Amino acid sequence: MSDTMLAIVKETAGPGLVLREVPVPQAGPGEVKIKILKTAICGTDLHIYNWDAWSERTIRPPMTIGHEFVGEIVELGDGVSAYKTGDIVSGEGHIVCGVCRNCMAGRRHLCPNTRGVGVNRDGCFAEYLVIPATNVVRLAEGIPLEVASCFDPLGNAVHTALKFDLTGEDVLITGAGPIGIMAAAICRHCGAKKIAVTDINPYRLELAKSITPDIFTSDPRETTTSELMRKMNMSEGFDVGLEMSGNESAFADMVEHMSNGGRIALLGIHSGKTIINWDRVVFGGLTITGIYGREMFDTWYKMMSMLQSGLDISKVITHQLNFRDFDQGFAAMNSGTSGKVVLNWA
Repeated sequence: MSDTMLAIVKETAGPGLVLREVPVPQAGPGEVKIKILKTAICGTDLHIYNWDAWSERTIRPPMTIGHEFVGEIVELGDGVSAYKTGDIVSGEGHIVCGVCRNCMAGRRHLCPNTRGVGVNRDGCFAEYLVIPATNVVRLAEGIPLEVASCFDPLGNAVHTALKFDLTGEDVLITGAGPIGIMAAAICRHCGAKKIAVTDINPYRLELAKSITPDIFTSDPRETTTSELMRKMNMSEGFDVGLEMSGNESAFADMVEHMSNGGRIALLGIHSGKTIINWDRVVFGGLTITGIYGREMFDTWYKMMSMLQSGLDISKVITHQLNFRDFDQGFAAMNSGTSGKVVLNWA
């Protein structure tokens, strides 16, 4: 094996990425080396590509980026016995400390010392990746590799959607990005009664509808949420809200259109300038819960179980490209006319 490999690298502080030869990582004790087969581009990667204010605060070039992947284990570090070479795996991109109160209590997704693959350490947009064996997830039988490469955002959708009971409930999803689109499919799979998805991007509303045909979709610039509810023959309000947009107006509007006792799972990241009608929260008895990442590893088990029992999110993958054509993938994402973009490394 060569001592170097190809990787997509944030080489300097500024827009864009480059393909470079970098050293092949070596598996240390408790780690595994994974030959990358497919990766998917995340919104976080797009922030890094565009080099926005968050990226400037967070990313320390030069660094290989990427955290959504599927691959094959090719090397086991000392002490690793739960896996074998040849296993097809994905992996949790949040590497936790293991010793804080939440980690020791089994709430690893709440670790305050999390380091992100492709954010705080080298990522998976490369021919090989090394991560702790405790972050590895073996792929369940029958799941396509391109779908497995999207497990990270699918896990976000599953974690958010399953925070509250969905059976027989009316659900409002704000934000038709890939995670919101997958969340709609999950809600249908889990027996929600009526599902509405709102966004200002007509392409993604159509994509959501193609994956879950019986949902209601609307652009809030054209149809108010009250008008949408009348079209849905609803009189009281939504039972469950899944806020995926990070848009302040969308979140405030969601609060106003929840039923008394309604429950909101908040995944979208907001600027802190959101104005909320707190009287509505208090007197309506609303529950608002923040969601971060995936529960380790219950979310992974549940999403693979749903995929094996009929959940189909394959249409959310709109582009599959060779990794050398990564610029095309980022251009598609920046255009707003894409779902998930998968890069093939095999």
